[in-house]
Parts: sequence; structure tokens; C-alpha cells
Amino acid sequence: MSQTFQHIGVIGGGAWGTALAQSLASSAGESARKVTLWAFEPDCVSAIQKSRENSLYLPSIKLSDNISATSDLSDLSTADLVLAVPPAQHMRATLSAFAPHAKDGLPIVLCSKGIEHSTLAFMADVLAQTIPKARRAVLSGPSFAIDVARGLPTAVTLACEDKTLGQKIADSLAAPAFRPYWTKDIIGAEIGGAVKNVLAIVCGIVIGKGLGKSAHAAILARGYREMSRLGEALGADPKTLTGLCGLGDLVLTCSSEQSRNMSCGLALGKGETLEQIMSGRAAVTEGVATAPALKTLAAQHNVDMPICGAMADILAGDKSVDMAIAELLSRDLTAELE
Repeated sequence: MSQTFQHIGVIGGGAWGTALAQSLASSAGESARKVTLWAFEPDCVSAIQKSRENSLYLPSIKLSDNISATSDLSDLSTADLVLAVPPAQHMRATLSAFAPHAKDGLPIVLCSKGIEHSTLAFMADVLAQTIPKARRAVLSGPSFAIDVARGLPTAVTLACEDKTLGQKIADSLAAPAFRPYWTKDIIGAEIGGAVKNVLAIVCGIVIGKGLGKSAHAAILARGYREMSRLGEALGADPKTLTGLCGLGDLVLTCSSEQSRNMSCGLALGKGETLEQIMSGRAAVTEGVATAPALKTLAAQHNVDMPICGAMADILAGDKSVDMAIAELLSRDLTAELE
């Protein structure tokens, strides 16, 4: 039996889904592996088919001929592994549409980072509710789509409760410069991916307002503590969040203007409104939708997350950036690790 999956479907033709498809197809070389990329936008599918480029979401990357683009989810019915990469807030609808075409026991790797706003569900829970017979895994970690598409060195977390299946998925996703590291801690991987997007907006505000590198470092450290507290409350392994999907992704996303979340914060810090920022973007900024869900989830579990809560208040228009900063700086002093 083959040690890797031979027909891999990718659901989601955004930058990240396209980059993953490119990595999979490029690592296949001349082998018989098939990669099928489903995209919602017909123009995206047409562009890939005609010019081998996703000009809408990942321009200037020549895509492998091993990638077959489609707008028909039934084309993924023969896949033996599927990567689900729609925006987090569209994961439920997309998986529900794919459900009639999914084989029983199909491994599905969730590659979107966020919390469903309407239900406070993480992506693995959404999968369990929409395709209950699927075997679930989560891919998370410090990884910009353009780096992966170009074949630059990248290391990520692959979370799967079944170690044997997790290793087979990791072997199937691995490329010369793309290294998945296995863990069984699905909730830890999901928490890291969701929380870091919110904190990246905060870090962008700090830089955009010219508050200095010291403030930026403080947000990274105190934000990581908030991430850890939520992990503790929801049963994550504390060690998971010290790794790629926690600390690693936090450092990357909060330190580069290439991050959509951080660039959103930079614009907010410079005085732009959220409406102005979002109106000029084709790609999704996951932290914007995750922030209010994260604030509610933290309150439900009695987890103190003042930085993430302040970010949610800013995005909702309940507080100005200056007011939120003043309130954070006037909080009572406490022991550092409480």
C-alpha cells in the first residue's frame, strides 16, 4: 500500500489553498499523484485552467500542470485526502455542500484559522457537525502562502488524534522545504491559529501608532499569556502552544506587514476606519471575525483576555483605539504569570 495519499483535493482557491495545492503538486514530481483544487469563483478556476496562475489571490506564481482546477465539488468525490481551506466563517457552508461527495472515513485536514462567529465553534467541531464520518486533522503554524508557493522553507504543525493517520497525512503533505510536525492536540493547534490573528491586529495598531518596539514586544508576551490561559481552560496541552502553531505563528503573524491581520492593525493605528480597510481587500482578514467570537468564548470560560477583548471592542466600534490603549495601561498591576 502506498505510504502517501495519491488523490488530494483542496477546497478553497484563495492564496493559502492555492499555495498548498502548488506545494502538493510540485512535490509530486512525475508521480501519479493527482491534485484537484476547488475554487468558489469561476473566474479563478478559468484563470488557473487557461494561464496556470491564480491572478486574483496568488499572482505571479506559475502553477504546476499537476493541479486540476474545478468549481464542481463532485470532482473531489474520488479524493482520498482533502484539505479544507475556505475562510473560517464559510467553513460550515462549504463543508455542508461537500458532504454528499465525501467518502465515509475520508481524512479532512482543516487549514483555516478562526472561530465560527455564530456558534463559537472551532473548525474541527464544524467538521464533526457537517461530515461526522470524516477523520479530522488540523494544519496550523507560521506559514505565509507566498513562501509556501515559492518552495521556501516552512515548518508547520499537523494535529491528528490518530498518530498513524497523522503520520501518513504528514508524509503526503511534506515537500523538500515544507515540514509538518505531528501532534495529537487538535484544540491546541486551533487555539494558536485563532488567537494569533487577533493579536496580530493589535500589534499592527501598536506599530501604526508609533508606540515603539518595546510595546510591540509586550503585546507579544502578554498576548501569548492570554493564548495560554485559553488553552488551559479548553484542555489544550500547554506544550503545544510553545511550538509552531502557537508561539511560532504568533511571532510570524505579529511581526510582518505581509500578514493581512497585522496590516489591518497598521491601518487602524494610522487612523483608517475598519470599513475603509475592508472595502479595499479581496482576501479575508480572519482576525476581524474571530475577535468578537474570542471575546465571548473567553467570557463563557471565565478566561481573562484583556488585550483580545479590547481588540474586539475596537472592531465593534465600542471603543476608540486611544480609549482601549488607555484602559489597558491603567489596569491594576498583577503577578506576571497569573
